[in-house]
Amino acid sequence: MSLNQGSRTKKSVPRPVQGGGFFVPERTIMSGNDIRRALVRIAHEAVETLGGCSDMVMVGIHTRGVPLARRIAAVIKGFEDVEIPVGALEIGPHRDDLSSNQSLPVIRPNDIPTDITGKNVVLVDDVLFTGRSTRAAMDALVEFGRPQRILLAVLIDRGHRELPIKANFVGKNIPSYRYERIQLRLKEIDGVDEVVILNTVKSGEPQIGHA
Repeated sequence: MSLNQGSRTKKSVPRPVQGGGFFVPERTIMSGNDIRRALVRIAHEAVETLGGCSDMVMVGIHTRGVPLARRIAAVIKGFEDVEIPVGALEIGPHRDDLSSNQSLPVIRPNDIPTDITGKNVVLVDDVLFTGRSTRAAMDALVEFGRPQRILLAVLIDRGHRELPIKANFVGKNIPSYRYERIQLRLKEIDGVDEVVILNTVKSGEPQIGHA
């Protein structure tokens, strides 16, 4: 990266973390405007794919999938003048990716505002990674009815799938290392809209190419 003459750059110094390795300071990969544009695109793609929105239901996966679902529904309201029902889904009891030494997840209430039987349900999540959260979400969802169709919308697809799951609508594909953490922050929860990568590099871990 070129620097203007006389400008200064502050070098980030990795610091040790518990368990070995170093923590490299975060870097922003999506701004608030980037997030807004991605959600507008997802809203239009969802309506086009379903040929309208008369039988559409948005269901956000706790935690940050819920405000994302509400934002997408608000965008659709703006150009279709239709109120899309928006629900909130807790997947904790259905997860299979928690090890025995991990603390149990916080269980939040489900809020499915309408009968989803025969409806086109758009599941909304923040980051698609291994696919295990999506599998848990589908297991949780069918306890409330039998949708005509389930589609998946995610703000970020970072790869590294462990199950044969693919999103129908993606805000941005971000290749990543498995040891990186990709974190979405939203004004409704965190006071700011942005996506950052937090990079914990383990000692001796090979720095191989992106997945």
